[in-house]
Amino acid sequence: MNTLLVVMPSWIGDIVMATPVLNALKAADPEVRLVATVRPGLEAVLAGLPCLDGIETASLRGLLGPCSDARRLRHLAADTVLLLPNSLRSGLFARMSGARRRIGFARDGRGWLLTHPVPPPATGMPSPTLLEYVELVEQAFEIIVKDHVPRLETTETEELGADRLLEGLEPPFVLLNPGANRTDKRWPAEHFARFANAFRKEHACTILVNGSPAESDLVRTVVDAGDAGMVSLPERGCTLGALKAVIRRAELMVSNDTGPRHLAAALGTPCVALFGPTDRRWTVLPEVRERHLVAEPFLTEEHVADQHPKACVIDRIAVGDVLHAARDLLQDQETA
Repeated sequence: MNTLLVVMPSWIGDIVMATPVLNALKAADPEVRLVATVRPGLEAVLAGLPCLDGIETASLRGLLGPCSDARRLRHLAADTVLLLPNSLRSGLFARMSGARRRIGFARDGRGWLLTHPVPPPATGMPSPTLLEYVELVEQAFEIIVKDHVPRLETTETEELGADRLLEGLEPPFVLLNPGANRTDKRWPAEHFARFANAFRKEHACTILVNGSPAESDLVRTVVDAGDAGMVSLPERGCTLGALKAVIRRAELMVSNDTGPRHLAAALGTPCVALFGPTDRRWTVLPEVRERHLVAEPFLTEEHVADQHPKACVIDRIAVGDVLHAARDLLQDQETA
């Protein structure tokens, strides 16, 4: 290979879970030019990773999106394309890219678009998506991915952005992430506020509340429901890059099962992760400082939380349990 183009997954969490295979690919062939494509707006997730020689955008949206993205990126002259998403559109993108080697799982009827289709793993009980990426790369490139720990870096620009975002605020920082792409994955805003009020009675800290621009009203609801002094990051103009640097500096995060939780894991920040009707087994991450709280802890292993939304209503997670998990994480950090 001269240039390997890796098409990354669509979601922040899945991108983070793919970082071990990016590192392994570069370690296996340091001379290869390794370039990753992400959805527009998500470039900051991978910014600063030393294994990457470039980051490009490709939305792959619509009927013609894969074709137009492939034409736009032909200047890379990639001889190999690795597809981490399983979609037919990503297969079409690979076919139109001009790469002579096109690698991915033979899923979604796209095997005919690939030169090296890899048999997908057997479906069954939930298992970490991270391990699927590892299996794909190990089979396709005949290498061993020894290190499964997700890792991210921050850039100087991102750190400067965090400096501006946190100007005038006193550390230590505790970060709350009340948003999620689905409302049923969101622990109630009032619960986040009650946690913040109780936690600050035990620990002197500044409570930061994070959310995307579309979640600014939700963030404001949390801030308004809590005691004075909580800080809305969207109202301070938080960007994804600056958020990475803020997370890296935070003493603790409390988050729903969503992208920033994975950022915390890959940046070494302790996190209490809250799971409602999504099974935690899809996103178990090795050697990270996390505590998982699930809405229905007595759901047996043969049952998948995603298939039992009524039993796994996230509101069932008690504020006291989150406080206990946060205390445990901080204690572990102090004794480490």
